[in-house]
Amino acid sequence: MAEPLKNLLDAVAVRAAGRHLQRANPGFERERFEALALAGLDDLEFKARAHRIADALAQTLPSDFASAVDVLLAGLAPPLRDDQSDVSPAGDAGLSGWIVWPLTEFVARHGLDEPQRALAALHAMTQRFTAEFALRPFVERHPRLVFETLAHWTRDPSALVRRLVSEGTRPRLPWGKQLKSLIADPSPTLPLLAALQDDPSETVRRSVANHLNDIAKDHPALVAEWIAGHLPGAGPERRALLKHASRTLIKRGDRRLLALWGVGAPLRGSASLAVTPRRIRVGDSLRLAVTVASRSAKPQDLVIDYALHFVGARGATSRKVFKGWTLSLAARETRELAKRHSLRPITTRTYYPGVHRVELLVNGRTAADASFTLRA
Repeated sequence: MAEPLKNLLDAVAVRAAGRHLQRANPGFERERFEALALAGLDDLEFKARAHRIADALAQTLPSDFASAVDVLLAGLAPPLRDDQSDVSPAGDAGLSGWIVWPLTEFVARHGLDEPQRALAALHAMTQRFTAEFALRPFVERHPRLVFETLAHWTRDPSALVRRLVSEGTRPRLPWGKQLKSLIADPSPTLPLLAALQDDPSETVRRSVANHLNDIAKDHPALVAEWIAGHLPGAGPERRALLKHASRTLIKRGDRRLLALWGVGAPLRGSASLAVTPRRIRVGDSLRLAVTVASRSAKPQDLVIDYALHFVGARGATSRKVFKGWTLSLAARETRELAKRHSLRPITTRTYYPGVHRVELLVNGRTAADASFTLRA
């Protein structure tokens, strides 16, 4: 079994932080910091561990924010290379990797009244881990300063800083606080994304794609316009970015996006869907068997997804699209496809008994459907 992710912030990481912060400031209360940070740490989940360590920093660093930041920055390791993975926090060079997360959390909590100093600290810290979570309170409190600063950072020599420009302003960043103002109006980030979409770093380009995909969830027409405007003449790297940015709209069956990618035409042929077993318990897996048959004399490019219509607590259904297959169907070809879909409980979905419908989507159009009965 894989090591739990939360153990990246363990006693070893805490003691490394204490050692390097005391090196940076001999007056740092290392023993008190470690005792505060380690109290009950093993019982906490990942994000709560980062917050507990940030709490301990707040109680042991100088009360003056600028002085506290000086200590944190002096404890950092040299910047990571653009192609370097997070390193162990226990090295002799200084703090890097996941233990920097609590440092950025400290800055986010205590630096809002000194935003320029705080942004400079995040600029340094993101080169040792990432400051994508910590940047978000500053976007909300000081949007003008932040976006002026980020415009300069799009030209920063460090790809880790350039990635922060995109990742830190994603409206719906996983694990991060949603930026309600940018969900409502993403226009402040668009010049930043335009400046970064041809970045030499794949990591930066992937962040831009994910950012655009976030926007597509609330403003599909805007992202469709973006892709329509930036796809013609695009090289392979930009095409890959735009394809990744299109994934939500493609799963939704957006006809314009499908057409832009050459998969907007209806299937010229037939499709069938069978699901087994027809009666299934929560925790088991559903098997999907798909057959697509061409009646065309020419090849067809197809995006084949499926939607589950989940029964809710009160009997109403909600629809969620899942990725299936992308393929080229030869002239007159018949292709059989298979997939298993787990119905194990997850934290983001509660399963309720009843008849659930499965909808087969070919190039965004319903081509077949089937149903199964879910038992508790």
